[in-house]
Amino acid sequence: MSKRNWALFAATLVSIIYGVTFTIAKDVMPKYVDAFGFIVMRVGGSVVLFWLISFFGPKEKIAKEDFPRIIAAAFFGVAFNMLTFFKGLSYTSPIMGAVLMVTTPMIVLVLSAFIMKERMENRKVLGIILGLAGTVTLILYGKSLVNATNASLGNLLVFVNAVSYGFYLIIVKKLMDKYNAFTFVKWIYTFGFLMVLPFGWGEFQAIDFVNLPTDIFWKIGFVVVFSTFLTYLLNLVSMRELKPTTVAVFIYLQPLFATIFAVSLGKDDLSLVKLISAVLIFVGVYLVTQKKSAS
Repeated sequence: MSKRNWALFAATLVSIIYGVTFTIAKDVMPKYVDAFGFIVMRVGGSVVLFWLISFFGPKEKIAKEDFPRIIAAAFFGVAFNMLTFFKGLSYTSPIMGAVLMVTTPMIVLVLSAFIMKERMENRKVLGIILGLAGTVTLILYGKSLVNATNASLGNLLVFVNAVSYGFYLIIVKKLMDKYNAFTFVKWIYTFGFLMVLPFGWGEFQAIDFVNLPTDIFWKIGFVVVFSTFLTYLLNLVSMRELKPTTVAVFIYLQPLFATIFAVSLGKDDLSLVKLISAVLIFVGVYLVTQKKSAS
């Protein structure tokens, strides 16, 4: 398998894990663990894992001038990103939150054009539009926008989360070009943990660990090990070979895999609209991930 194909496989695997996570995390929050307390566990557990695995990775020293970029990546990719998304989701409906989250590829495309001077090819623009159309249709079909206590504020926070993640993808790309992922990701999560701790410490202390059911422990472990630790590693692997715009477009696959997982559990049914949405998403991802042919 070529490096590019491996990167595409890694990005797809991230989407599958996130798709499954939506169902698993709902069993944990908010009944057993509140959102910010869960973030403290996610980031704290990942810090331990990243530091442990770094001892087996290559030995590189990070230049002092690169630490501001690492701190910025921790802010946009871990702390601000997670806190605004979970808080926004608590105010708005999950459906609107999901719709706003898939604007990330559009945001990354625009940011890449302005910051990285990446050319906005017509093929990529078309792919992003098709993927967005398929995802919005998939999420909205048969749903109602309910349980929104403060939709305007919630929608704003989720949109800010999407912009934050877009900045992270661009910021971390230069680190990927200079260092091995194991060298700096432990620092990104260490700084990220220090940033989220003041917000989630109270909720973390309120968790009744003694009376947590065994299956909830397993689900928390899945979110920490697979949905946080492994997905960030896989994202970094994919970003070594792919442009930020290409990595971002795989967000479109997450609601698709979430639907497939729900259907397999008998919690949802398959319909013509969902099949058409799936085709639009896959065509969009295909157009964005194809290399420009040499002339």
